[in-house]
Amino acid sequence: MGLKDILVISGQGGLFKYVSQGRNNVIVEGLSDQKRFNIPASAKISMLEDIAVFTEGDDIPLREIFKRIQTKENGSVAISHKSPDAQLKSYFAEVVPEYDKDRVYLSDIRKVVMWYNLLNELGINDFEAPEEEKENREEGEASEESKEGEASEASEND
Repeated sequence: MGLKDILVISGQGGLFKYVSQGRNNVIVEGLSDQKRFNIPASAKISMLEDIAVFTEGDDIPLREIFKRIQTKENGSVAISHKSPDAQLKSYFAEVVPEYDKDRVYLSDIRKVVMWYNLLNELGINDFEAPEEEKENREEGEASEESKEGEASEASEND
């Protein structure tokens, strides 16, 4: 199961797996307790794959943050999301030094750490980008390199 299969539902604690679509609702299953229930289709539902963290530059996808935590902790559990505020902020600053301190709130940091620990506990630790995204990124890099090469050739010919 990848991050694209895991849902976050506004107003609900924890992480969920998509099960089925009803007429006016979505059926989900809690990852930690495996209980199924209905969520109204009007609820704000996000995939972990689509969530990113604000930084001073480009936003960083959540999977990248998870990879950084995983590297820092050598694949084991991170700091508790119930740790003191200052400790959580300094931990997150070690993992993501470029995060935007004005737009990333303490509650966001708590969620990221809690989600990472829950995923780690459930054995979901593959935070690599989906194959399609990797291919698109590689194609984009290749086209940028060819554009740079063309630009340098043009400047040499001038």
